[in-house]
Amino acid sequence: MSRFSLGKWLLPVYVVLALIFILTPIAYTIVFSFNASVKTNIVWNGFTLNNWTTVCNAQGLCEAFGNSIVLGLTSTLFATVLGTLLALALGRYKFRGRGATSLLLFLPMATPEVVLGAGLAAQFLAVRVEKGFWTLVIAHTLFCLSFVVVTVKARVASLDPALEEAGRDLYGSPGQVFFRVTLPLLMPGIVAAALLSFALSFDDFIISRFNNGPFVTFPIWIYTAAARGIPAEANVIASAVFILAIVVVVAAQLTSAARAKRRGHTG
Repeated sequence: MSRFSLGKWLLPVYVVLALIFILTPIAYTIVFSFNASVKTNIVWNGFTLNNWTTVCNAQGLCEAFGNSIVLGLTSTLFATVLGTLLALALGRYKFRGRGATSLLLFLPMATPEVVLGAGLAAQFLAVRVEKGFWTLVIAHTLFCLSFVVVTVKARVASLDPALEEAGRDLYGSPGQVFFRVTLPLLMPGIVAAALLSFALSFDDFIISRFNNGPFVTFPIWIYTAAARGIPAEANVIASAVFILAIVVVVAAQLTSAARAKRRGHTG
């Protein structure tokens, strides 16, 4: 006769409750993207597909979404390039001020966003720079840079120096060794850092609100629309982004599994 064990049931119950807590807002967003709402999207009024076919009918929604995409891609490009170079410098070379540089790079991660956003806004005001797209690019690049450095630096630390030495032994120039050996080995970390940077930029509201000027991003549009009731079209955009992210993750996992299976067969 087995005895009742609280620990045996506590963890599964906790996991289920945590999943319900996390997934309920996502489920609500997807379900209410099909709501036949009129003025507000709070009460269920019936099922419709019109919200998905006329998603850009909500004034400024698609423009704000496009702004967030362009801003995310631009800031991700700058943050990934600069962060990768910094990660290589910190992970491979010893120089004066290396410790202080590492500490300063961690500060944006530990600083509250409201402080960082207000500080950047004050700097732009002090130098009389008009707020808009490029001030947001600078703000998002600085914010995402630390996350890129941390992610890529972990990959740099895991590289085997013998592989690069082998490239040099085969008379490869420093440029050839970097582009044919080092960079391909770093690419998984760089891609992960770029995806993280884009997600942080696309999702950011606080820093963007301090430095956007007339440039409206998707989170800022959602915040403004919440005062009069978020339209169902916004739920459509949010649902599409979530579904696309799931598809990308599943495709990446399947591709990775297929490659591992092929390596297993060839080995």
